[in-house]
Amino acid sequence: MSFCNSSSFAPTLFILNGIPSLEALHAWLSFPFCSVYVIAMVGNCGLLYLIFREEALHQPMYYFLAMLSSTDLAMCSSTVPRMLLLFWFDLREIDLSTCLIQMFFVHTFTGMESGVLMLMALDRYVAICYPLRYSTILTNPIIAKAGLVTFLRGAVLIIPFTVLTKRLPFCRSHIIPHTYCDHMSVAKLSCGNIKVNTIYGLMVAILIGGFDIFCISASYTAILRAVVSLSSAEAQRKAFSTCTAHISAIIISYVPAFFTFFTHRFGGHTIPHHVNIIIANLYLLLPPTMNPVVYGVKTKQIHEAVVRLFGGKRGIDP
Repeated sequence: MSFCNSSSFAPTLFILNGIPSLEALHAWLSFPFCSVYVIAMVGNCGLLYLIFREEALHQPMYYFLAMLSSTDLAMCSSTVPRMLLLFWFDLREIDLSTCLIQMFFVHTFTGMESGVLMLMALDRYVAICYPLRYSTILTNPIIAKAGLVTFLRGAVLIIPFTVLTKRLPFCRSHIIPHTYCDHMSVAKLSCGNIKVNTIYGLMVAILIGGFDIFCISASYTAILRAVVSLSSAEAQRKAFSTCTAHISAIIISYVPAFFTFFTHRFGGHTIPHHVNIIIANLYLLLPPTMNPVVYGVKTKQIHEAVVRLFGGKRGIDP
């Protein structure tokens, strides 16, 4: 099929190319991706079940953790099943509507992941700095409203991505050099001006990522001051130990996110494209896989709940 060089067309189908230059290894790469996805699904579903089942976990901290697990499940499920179809059955075609829907969910839930991590930092701030008012400040209605606002923030800011992409003219390739429909990967296929897409993408990154990182930093600055002011070293250790799992989750989520964001925009000529694509996929898979492990190991109440569930033993009261 040929197209006029100067005319645009609205493609009904795009082609997902997978991981560029590693197409011959797709079948082999599918096994680690599939294994990690299964671990993420089992871990997060198990964590949600524990929080639902155990009354001792019916607290604000664990409600926010349930939000994180739900977001992780949605985030990795928005890309991995479609990617495995590509790797196993060479099903590369994706129509425009499905591509835009996937784009919306990928970016909405990555934004919500950042928002929930910010809410969890605020939760630790209230728990350590205002322990006597913790249950009155973070009531169930407040937690529900915070989760809803976090989701709506992501959805409202991401909807223009799909609108801006849909309006673009395409007169060149319709092959997406990626395993899923990422906003800029699709926009770069256009023969039109994508300056608005690029600027809006940066604005959303600042509005979501910048704001959340500022709130997380401010929360932990206040937490650090409060912990340092405690009289005994043991009290300091106990207070700060409640934050270790959350700090680990922040590192796991933000490090690959920053790598993907900056290399996608500024390192295109120095970082091999297939490395960028692999990191982008790990960014969607690593946090959902590691968060249940981190919280299961570092959170005493969850560890005890797991022991009671599988071992039939009672946890040791603190």
